[in-house]
Amino acid sequence: MEIQFDIEFKESAPKYVQISKSILQAISKGKLKRGDKIPSINQLSEEYLLSRDTVEKAYKHLIKDGILISVRGKGYFINRVDIEHTTRVLLVMNKISNYKKQVYNAFVEQIGKNVNVDLHIHHSNINIFKNLIKNSLGEYDYYVVMPHFYDKQDEAVEILKLIPPEKLMLLDKDIDLPSKKYSCVYQNFEKDIVESLNEATDLLKSYTKLILIFPTIIPYPKDIMKGFRVFCIQQSISHQIIYDFQENDEVTPQAAYVVIEENDLVHLIKKCRQQNLEVGKDVGIISYNETPLKEILLNGITTISTDHEQMGRTAASLIVENKQAIVKNPFTLTIRKSL
Repeated sequence: MEIQFDIEFKESAPKYVQISKSILQAISKGKLKRGDKIPSINQLSEEYLLSRDTVEKAYKHLIKDGILISVRGKGYFINRVDIEHTTRVLLVMNKISNYKKQVYNAFVEQIGKNVNVDLHIHHSNINIFKNLIKNSLGEYDYYVVMPHFYDKQDEAVEILKLIPPEKLMLLDKDIDLPSKKYSCVYQNFEKDIVESLNEATDLLKSYTKLILIFPTIIPYPKDIMKGFRVFCIQQSISHQIIYDFQENDEVTPQAAYVVIEENDLVHLIKKCRQQNLEVGKDVGIISYNETPLKEILLNGITTISTDHEQMGRTAASLIVENKQAIVKNPFTLTIRKSL
């Protein structure tokens, strides 16, 4: 039987994916028509020195999509030729939170219904990330990754290098990659907090001390701590960094707190009430990341925050418009009654 499609195997994608794509290309070029019989699993595996499992996996993938049909005792036949290429995006986040949901919802809404988006979470676990990327190479048109890895950044870079740079988009954080052809929509965690606190300098100097509550249970970029220290040193403000805020901790009167994690924010507010400290007068509060609740809580909580929805929209627009760019996402200070 004459084989009617060509396969040129590349290391960048699993072989079963390349087999599937070659058959689809043969259909789109008119080389294979509805009802045509294609080589059996044994024939294809012998022709290209492949394992039967590899060829069978490719055929099962095409059967699932309705492209092939298996006729018992006769072989495999082309079932559909109305093939429309749908852009596929793998979106890999480090965690699920209210803020990540904002990014995801805006991304999906902006990118439209003609693009399939698969969401996965790596939990800042390098092994989960490695398996996810290696098992998906060649299956997606774009790989959108939040590269928040706190212990094994070098290993994460090596994994990201497996992705063709023109298909890679970093989201939320930029890291140094050898190729500059990738796209990125990012926060500059150190610079952003410095610039935002600078806008509130006059208000902050009315307090005797500035305290950053940095979480340990949920990882955050340590660049935030670095930026906090830079600001305080530049402005000659007495400062302190504490890790988490527990219910038995005491609030320092006439101090302003920068709070990252919402559990710490809750504990801080509860303790202020227990100590009869008025927020915005006896104690100042700046909360990291904007939410609708912070607009009304305590008549308004001051926030410093990136625009999560804008991040999702920008990333989606780059894919839809097939553009490569490095874009810094907006980061703003919103002053309310808590400061």
